[in-house]
Amino acid sequence: MFVYEKKLQYPIKIKNSNPKLAAVIISQYGGPDGELGASLRYLSQRYSMPYAELKGLLTDIGTEELGHLEMVGTIVHQLTRNLTEEQIRTAGFDTYFVDHTTGVYPQFASGYPWSASTMQVTGDVIADLTEDLAAEQKARLTYDNILRLSDDPDVNDAIRFLRAREIVHFQRFGEGLRLAKDKLNEKNVYYMNPAFDK
Repeated sequence: MFVYEKKLQYPIKIKNSNPKLAAVIISQYGGPDGELGASLRYLSQRYSMPYAELKGLLTDIGTEELGHLEMVGTIVHQLTRNLTEEQIRTAGFDTYFVDHTTGVYPQFASGYPWSASTMQVTGDVIADLTEDLAAEQKARLTYDNILRLSDDPDVNDAIRFLRAREIVHFQRFGEGLRLAKDKLNEKNVYYMNPAFDK
């Protein structure tokens, strides 16, 4: 069961419209390494996780990623509210606008819509946790790229917060992977058992 607090995890107050920047940031909403995929990945992986501590970790981080999804959606909304027709045209936001006006739609920065094919849930403890480590690094990299393109201090403040959380999640998944390896019976783990190489 989830309890929803009617506030963002981190405050977002963006003063200036910038549809061009919004079209880049939308990738962290519904892009290949964005918050939508992360939340669904972790909340789905928890069902087959055999260890209560790691099931709890996946639930906690998956729930936090839902909060990050809300933050990114708020950033995109605040960057695109009150746009003039000229801003829409000159920023190259017209193709997005035609399909979604200024609604927040889960898609890549390139325009490709979100798909579950960007995430993986295998039911294998080692494979899933290794996937999660990679996912957090790819999300961190996407936030790095956004920071390279943004000169808006209000946006950058929120993006830096989100980037820092990706690093913390990476560290927690690293601890989780070590815990899983300690708990697994070594003869059942492919990477540790040379008998499977034959």
